[in-house]
Amino acid sequence: MLLAVFAVTAGYACGRIAGSLLPVGGFVVTAAGAVTVAVVAHDGVVPGAAAGAVTPLGQTGAVAALLVLGTGAACCAASAARTAGGRTVSRLFATAVACSALVLASVPAFAACLTVLLCSLAVARIRRRAAVLVALALATGLVAGTTWAVAEDALPSGLATSVEAPLTVHRVALWRDALTLAEREPVRGVGPARFGRLSLASVQSPASGNKPHSAPLQQAAEQGVAGVALLAAVFGWILYGLGRSPRPTPVALSAAAALTAVAVLACVGNVLSFAPVTTGAALLAGLATARTPREGQDL
Repeated sequence: MLLAVFAVTAGYACGRIAGSLLPVGGFVVTAAGAVTVAVVAHDGVVPGAAAGAVTPLGQTGAVAALLVLGTGAACCAASAARTAGGRTVSRLFATAVACSALVLASVPAFAACLTVLLCSLAVARIRRRAAVLVALALATGLVAGTTWAVAEDALPSGLATSVEAPLTVHRVALWRDALTLAEREPVRGVGPARFGRLSLASVQSPASGNKPHSAPLQQAAEQGVAGVALLAAVFGWILYGLGRSPRPTPVALSAAAALTAVAVLACVGNVLSFAPVTTGAALLAGLATARTPREGQDL
């Protein structure tokens, strides 16, 4: 946990500095770095993974999150570029990154990258960002609420079948174990990293990596109400920072779309257990909230 906090802090600080020095180049480098790590992870293991995170389930989710961040960073570069050529090249780069998800990750990962790309195009002419940021926050809350409802078995039978089918029975069992542990110790949780030892579904299947594959449910099970509140507060703080960012609105909203997509992936996977994902998300947030040189100043 301390390493994750350090990775986020370092990534955000580096993003603020790089964004001030390289308003466009910082996004390009971030996008290229995310794609490079995704390619390496596709052929091997995602570097910087937390203990137990390197499993087939976690690996695929981490690669998807990296490609989403790469797509978002390229879209931000296109929104920040001052020339038509720079915008065109950046858009083509973002499209290439999104399409690479079909080879490196999965169809859902491609859908997430494509959604970020389309959102970036849609917000190109928007000047008031508050309503969009609120909508993104509500969308994330809806996904988190749905995972909780699936774990609680509270969805109508028809809807539950359609939602649970792509999730697999094993993942749903992990979520239900996490909810059971959260109900046992709602305030403090059962303790960090103890889910794997107390969850029957996790014990029976080492492929789960000792994690419930849902950040909100993991926080609820292991750290209780305080953990869930802190997780929500971090995401809210990021969106608030993007709302007050001095960068152009299309840049801020493109970054917000990518970070929201990562948050959605975190609700249904353990992508936050990988340092490149958390660091990349913090780096993108830092780049999108950095103060840039004034117009006319040499970049």
